[in-house]
Amino acid sequence: MAVRGRGRPRKVELDLRIIVDAALALTDDEGAAALTVRRLAARLGVDPSALYRHVRDKDELHLALADRLFEEALTGFEPSESWRDTLRDLALRTRDTALRHPGAAVVATYRTTRRPAEMRIVEHILAAFGRAGCSPALAAVLHRVYGDFSLAWAGMDAAFETLDGAARTGDEQAWTRDYPAADPIAFPAIARSVAHMARLDGTTVFLAALETLLDGLAARIAAEAASRRPGAPGAPEDRTRATRPLP
Repeated sequence: MAVRGRGRPRKVELDLRIIVDAALALTDDEGAAALTVRRLAARLGVDPSALYRHVRDKDELHLALADRLFEEALTGFEPSESWRDTLRDLALRTRDTALRHPGAAVVATYRTTRRPAEMRIVEHILAAFGRAGCSPALAAVLHRVYGDFSLAWAGMDAAFETLDGAARTGDEQAWTRDYPAADPIAFPAIARSVAHMARLDGTTVFLAALETLLDGLAARIAAEAASRRPGAPGAPEDRTRATRPLP
């Protein structure tokens, strides 16, 4: 594809990776609102029609961009023998990637890409639940619980990073300025906890939420394992006995 401009056209070879990398750079520099086909084509120095040979429409571009973030999150990742360590690492990587690329994350974290990097992450998550002893049915449910939590939190933190500086500062200072000033008679529970609330930051809260989630997942896994033990209420053996006709 020839670059438009004065003088002899310069040939630009496009492929999907070049386009997606440029889209990521554009959102890093100018935010999600800048991600239009026209702006992206201008950044690449090509006519907008050239992009449509590689992506069908803007939605397909968003899906490819989302998978690019998943690919980055997986860079250097190795699953652990511990299912909890594996899921903790993936969640941290997802959030870290979103914070590095907030402009892309706000249009990507709520999508299902059905592309290779996303499928690799789904495979790692389901395999981790398998190592924990989950049945395939429970693993499917817990995968969605865990995955939706991780992506929603990453997207929320990314969206916060896209606010202008004054808005971010105002929200951050609310816990050290506005809440301590609240009327302790009207808000006694706030008054009791406000000093502790003021010491929290986003990463501390995320880690606490993640460990709480992992504890809840562990409880569900343990409950399923207990229900499969012989003699447990609802175990297959009990159901068979209950339906056996009396002599």
